[in-house]
Amino acid sequence: MLETSYWPATDDQPLRHVTLGDALRDAAEKVPERLALVEGNRDVGRSWTYEQLLDVSLRTARALLARFRPGERVGFWAPNVPDWIPTLYGCAFAGITLVTVNPAYKRREMEYVLSKSRAAGVVHAGAYRGFDMAAAIAEAAPNLPGLREVIPVSDVEAFLDEGSPSASLPPVSPDDPSVIMFTSGTTGAQKGVIFNHVGVANMTNFTQRRGGLKEGGVFVNPMPMFHIGSLGHAGIGSVMLNATHVLMPEWDAENYMAQVERHGGTFSLLVPTMIEQLLVHPARSSYDLSTLRNLTSGASVVEARLIRATREQLGATISNIYGQTEMQGSVTGTCPDDCEEDLAATIGRPLPHMEVRIADPATGATVPLGEQGEIQTRGYQNMIGYFDMPDETACAILPDGWLRSGDLGSMDERGFLKITGRIKDMIIRGGENIYPREIELVLLEDKRLADVAVVGVPDPQWGEQVGAVLQPKDASDIPDIGELFARCRSELAHYKAPRLWFVMENLPRTETGKLQKFKLVDAICAGALLPYART
Repeated sequence: MLETSYWPATDDQPLRHVTLGDALRDAAEKVPERLALVEGNRDVGRSWTYEQLLDVSLRTARALLARFRPGERVGFWAPNVPDWIPTLYGCAFAGITLVTVNPAYKRREMEYVLSKSRAAGVVHAGAYRGFDMAAAIAEAAPNLPGLREVIPVSDVEAFLDEGSPSASLPPVSPDDPSVIMFTSGTTGAQKGVIFNHVGVANMTNFTQRRGGLKEGGVFVNPMPMFHIGSLGHAGIGSVMLNATHVLMPEWDAENYMAQVERHGGTFSLLVPTMIEQLLVHPARSSYDLSTLRNLTSGASVVEARLIRATREQLGATISNIYGQTEMQGSVTGTCPDDCEEDLAATIGRPLPHMEVRIADPATGATVPLGEQGEIQTRGYQNMIGYFDMPDETACAILPDGWLRSGDLGSMDERGFLKITGRIKDMIIRGGENIYPREIELVLLEDKRLADVAVVGVPDPQWGEQVGAVLQPKDASDIPDIGELFARCRSELAHYKAPRLWFVMENLPRTETGKLQKFKLVDAICAGALLPYART
C-alpha cells in the first residue's frame, strides 16, 4: 500500500525501445498474412495484410524522401481515409514528423496548424462535409511560405511511384519526433505537442492490453484519425498487438454494429455518448455483436449504470482511461476485472514505467493520500515539448522532469486515481477557491439533467460569480432552479451554490467529447447566452 500520493514506476511489463517503423516491420515478420487494416465502409472496403501494409508504407517513405528531408514536417488534413496509416508509418520510416490536422477545420484553423508547425508539405482530401479543402489550401498558400508541397489524397497512388525502390532509408531513433498533434483547444489557443516513437508506441501497447485487446484481436475504430484516440490507440496500438484495425469513415451506430458483425470486432475505444446510442438503437438485435468483449472510454468518466447496462446488454466491459496529448495519450486506466465502484468512480492505476503523483499546485510537494492536488507525471511517455514554444514547454515540464497536467485529482492507498477538476476551471469568488466538479456532481444527482457545466462568470463585486449551465434531458422538463439551489446550499458551503443559471440544448464539446468551458464563458460574456434564472 502507498503511504503518500506518489506512484513509483513499475516494470512488470517490458518497455519496447522501438520506432513505429520497427513495430510495423516486426508485426509483418510475425503475422504477414493477417489483416492489418480494413476500410470499414457500409459496403465492403479495401483491406491490407501486414505484409501489404509494410510494403505500401515503405513505398510512402521513399516517395516522401523524394520531396522532403528527414526532420521536416508534413501535415495530413483529411477525414478517416485508409491513407492515414501508410502515411503515418511512411513518415516514421523516413524520419519525417507527421502533423495531424482536424478535417473539420476551416481555412483559418488549418493555416494556423500548418504555420505553427512550419510544415513543408500537406496531404489533403478534396472536400469534407461540403467544405472545399483544396480551395482552402490554395487560398492559404501565400501565407505559408514554407509549404513547398501540396499532395491531394486522390493523387497518392501517382505520388508513390515517385520513390525509388533502391533509395536508402535514414536512421531513426526511438527517441526521435514522430508526430505533432495539436491540443484540442479546451482552454484556448492550441499548441503543437511533439510525440516521440517510443512514447506513443508503448503507451498504446500498455493501454490496449490493460483495456482487454488481445494479440490478434479486431479493433473497430470510429474515432477521428487526427486525434490520439484513433491515430494512436487504434492506428499504432493495433500494430503493437498484431491486431486488425477496422477504420470507419466516421461514427455511425448502425455501421459500427455492421463492422463488428462483419469482421468479428472484439475491441473499441468509444466515448459514453456512442455507447448510449448502441444500447438504445432499434436495430441492435439485428446484428451479431457477440464477439465484442472490451471497450475503453476516455472523454469523461463512465457512469455505473452505463457500465452495468453495457455488460448486461452487450456482454462487454468498459475501462476508463485518462491522459492528455502532452502525455502522448493515456497514463492511467482501469482493468476490465476491477470492481464496479473502481470502474465507475476512478480512472484506474498508472501504466507501467511511469511515475505519477498528486502535488500541491503552489509548492509542488506531494500531498497526503486522498487529498486533492495536481496530477503530475514523469517518465518516457511525457511529450518532447511544444513545437517552437520553449516558454510554454518550460511551464508544462518542471526542471526535474515532472509534467504538470493542470488536472486536479486524488490518489488512494492502492494507487487508484480520481479526477476532481481543472486548475484553470477553478473559480475564485471573493477570495474563496471553488472547484466546479464537486458542484457539478451535486447537480447531476437530479436525473432530469443530462449534463452540467459550472463556470466562473466575471463579476464586479465578487471577482467571479458561480454559474451553472444545465443541459436537460428533455427541454420541456427543466428542474426547478430553486430546488437545485437549495440542494447545493444544503450539501456544500454556501458560497459554492450557483447564483447564475443557464440552459442549453447541448454543451459545447470537441469531436472527441471534451467539454469546452471557455466557449460557455465567452458566450455569457458576449451576451449570447443569457441567464435562465438568478438565485
